[in-house]
Amino acid sequence: MTEVHRTHAPSGPAGRRAWAGLAVLLLPTLVLAMDMGVLFFAVPFISTDLRPSATQQLWMMDIYSFLLAGLLIPMGALGDRIGRRRLLLLGAAGFAAASLLAARSSGAGELIAARALLGITGSTLMPSTISLIRTMFPDPRQRQRAMAAWTGALTGGAALGPVVGGLLLDHFWWGSVFLASVPVMALLLVTGPLLLPEYRAPRTGRFDLLGAALSLATVLPVVYGIKTLAVDGYSLPPVLVLVAGLGFGALFVRRQLVCRNPLIDLRLFADRTYRGAILISTVSMFAMMGFTFFTSQYLQLVKGMSPLTAALWSLLPGVGVGAAVGVSAALAGRVRPAHQMAGAFVVGAGGFAMLTQVGPHSPLALVLTGAGLLAAGTAGAMTLTADLAVSAAPLEKAGAASATSETAGELGSSLGIAVLGAAGAAVYKARLSGGLPAGLPDAAARAAHDSLGGAVTVAAALPGAAGRELLTAGQAAFTSGMQLAAGVGVVCLLGAAVLAARLMRHLPKSGAPADAAQPDAAGTDVAGADAAQAAAERVGTPGSAAEAAPARRRQPAGLGS
Repeated sequence: MTEVHRTHAPSGPAGRRAWAGLAVLLLPTLVLAMDMGVLFFAVPFISTDLRPSATQQLWMMDIYSFLLAGLLIPMGALGDRIGRRRLLLLGAAGFAAASLLAARSSGAGELIAARALLGITGSTLMPSTISLIRTMFPDPRQRQRAMAAWTGALTGGAALGPVVGGLLLDHFWWGSVFLASVPVMALLLVTGPLLLPEYRAPRTGRFDLLGAALSLATVLPVVYGIKTLAVDGYSLPPVLVLVAGLGFGALFVRRQLVCRNPLIDLRLFADRTYRGAILISTVSMFAMMGFTFFTSQYLQLVKGMSPLTAALWSLLPGVGVGAAVGVSAALAGRVRPAHQMAGAFVVGAGGFAMLTQVGPHSPLALVLTGAGLLAAGTAGAMTLTADLAVSAAPLEKAGAASATSETAGELGSSLGIAVLGAAGAAVYKARLSGGLPAGLPDAAARAAHDSLGGAVTVAAALPGAAGRELLTAGQAAFTSGMQLAAGVGVVCLLGAAVLAARLMRHLPKSGAPADAAQPDAAGTDVAGADAAQAAAERVGTPGSAAEAAPARRRQPAGLGS
């Protein structure tokens, strides 16, 4: 079966069409990343026009990311079954339609529903793009370069989102921030069928609807509970929601172990490469996203920048991301992944170390240089972890594997915001307690004690020296919390460097092995191949006894394909 596997599918370098297809795949990646932050500047305009309640405003912001995270795993598995290109194009059409609905919303309820649809359709895009990259680039070195470009689009889109939103709102009404994605998705719908291959896993069985429901019931409460605790502090309701999510998680794992056609083959976690990539990705996202909370507030509330000015300055660290992506692509096949990842994490830890020295009066260059090193290091490492996670899984399970990796990253991000945010808030409150001006009314003292934003508002209403005293004390307390969070980040990224060096040391310079089963150059559907080809593709299932001996002959040990 192994010989048939090799004979029917090309394993050489990808051609021009594959690279053109990669450019198409970067479009939804860029839009999804931008959509995370594009609403940031629109909230005041939406509040004035639609008059949402405080609860409705929170759901406008959060429902998108909650549903996106909760549906990644089911959508990744669905793409493996119905076709990854088909799911990508269906999701793009749905995302464009939901964007139009959001732009034309006449009430808060309509906008929340449209944002929910954006989250649902958006969850189809991310796993489809990664798994299609796996399909289109059988050569490990080319695949690493392609994943570097994907990572660059993801991080670049996240940085561009607030800037694009601010610029659009300077000239158009708030609905324009949603319409920006429509022409991009339209271009994807036109070029996707021409440049992207189709792939369906053979004989996957019935889709596990109960498993999909349990996956949503796990991720949604966990992300909600963590984010609520991070923003509002400790209270019993979000803790109970978090515990309920963990309980559903236990049921989800049990379901996947007994189901004949699971969404996730949990045997993947027995593979050292896959397990290590998921763990390292989670740790690095914990550190990086947890600190983003401090950077934006520092620029606006300590340095006194407007939101748009702060967003524009935040683009400068993107230079580091671009450099890291280029270096990662250049080192593909020349440096062992363990060494490359460990080195990237050390660079990121160096950025965190610089940020531990930031104070209220530090030069802006110190903040931006530290943030640039942090972004460069984590982007360089994340390029490799994303590639290794999807490459360690069999080709027919690449969609579910990439979705699991993305879900782990989402959970790491939420946990980082919660833990680092709570640590910084605790330091802020402790330091500010001794710096409040004498005679400050209790209500004003509570507002200043809650957050730096509250302290800035209260200070602006106080006369002369009292306002300056409170503002100085609040900024000093905030930067003390920021320094602690950066110190935690140093420890996390150095730990990630050690994990990478140990868990990935078995990988050769070439990284993951070339895939044995790919669609042909014309993009034909692999699921339509003959029975021998379908049987050959099933050889890649983890734990298959038939795979063991041939796998050892044709690829380095421990690569888990």
